[in-house]
Amino acid sequence: MKFAIAILLLFASATIAAAQGGSISGKVFLPNGALLNERAKIQLLTERGVKSSVFTDDRGAFEFKSLTPAIYEIVIEADVERFETAKVKVEVFPGSPSLVNITLAEKKSAAKPPATVVSVGEMDPAIPGAARKEFQRGSDAAQAGNLDEAIKHLRKAIDIYPRYLMARNDLGTYLLSQSKLVEAAEQFRAAIDLDPKAFNPRLNLGIVLVQQREFSKAAQTLKVAITINGESPAAHLYNGLAFEGLNDLIKATAEFESAHQLGGPTFAVALFHLGQIYATNGDRTHARRMFEEYLKESPDGPQAAESRKMLSILGGS
Repeated sequence: MKFAIAILLLFASATIAAAQGGSISGKVFLPNGALLNERAKIQLLTERGVKSSVFTDDRGAFEFKSLTPAIYEIVIEADVERFETAKVKVEVFPGSPSLVNITLAEKKSAAKPPATVVSVGEMDPAIPGAARKEFQRGSDAAQAGNLDEAIKHLRKAIDIYPRYLMARNDLGTYLLSQSKLVEAAEQFRAAIDLDPKAFNPRLNLGIVLVQQREFSKAAQTLKVAITINGESPAAHLYNGLAFEGLNDLIKATAEFESAHQLGGPTFAVALFHLGQIYATNGDRTHARRMFEEYLKESPDGPQAAESRKMLSILGGS
């Protein structure tokens, strides 16, 4: 099993370390170096078995807090048909976060991504060899968890060949993971200018716009992304978030339903948002059903506590 792991330990001051527990914060990356944009189950194991489990958010991040200093094992289970299960040992120190970046390994038998996701611009045969080398170095650095190094190489690749669409998209992805939204959007827009039919940068731009609360622009961008690849659950999910931000709950409901239909339990978060919409509309029966279904599919997910709280507020059906 091959997967890249990078671990950085940041030490707190000795005067307070002994009185505090530790924590683990991590990010999960796809084999191409992009952040995982679907849910993955993360289990935290001790010698006695599973201590806790969480799910990554929609940008591949996860966290375990208030941990007793010890050596733990983390097990990452994403789409089992596509990726190998990844395992890594992590030592937790008092009062000090352990940062872990893990890149998934694709199974040899995994199906290739749909052709509709890759445009002609992303397979540009005119890319110079020097630019390709910088792109590969950037991908290798990202898989090793060194995003700053990856960003440096991708910028070099773009300097050599400004029309390098994949380099611009991946650079935008890494900048997005560092919450540099303005810079990320610039790269995604540049990639779209190179090829308006490129799906990945348009989806990623929509994600940035949602995070920037530019909901109208996000909906316009994601509408085009869906015309390019209507089978993407992520595009429908973020379009639902855009419509939810615009308070267009009818369209948001349709998009969340599509996201869950296409993505299944991996996109259980769509059920949570449907529950919120039904609750807002006063439909307690359907709201309860959505929150219950969310908890069945994602009992330890990031919205699990809020779902249970909403069920207690809604009371019996």
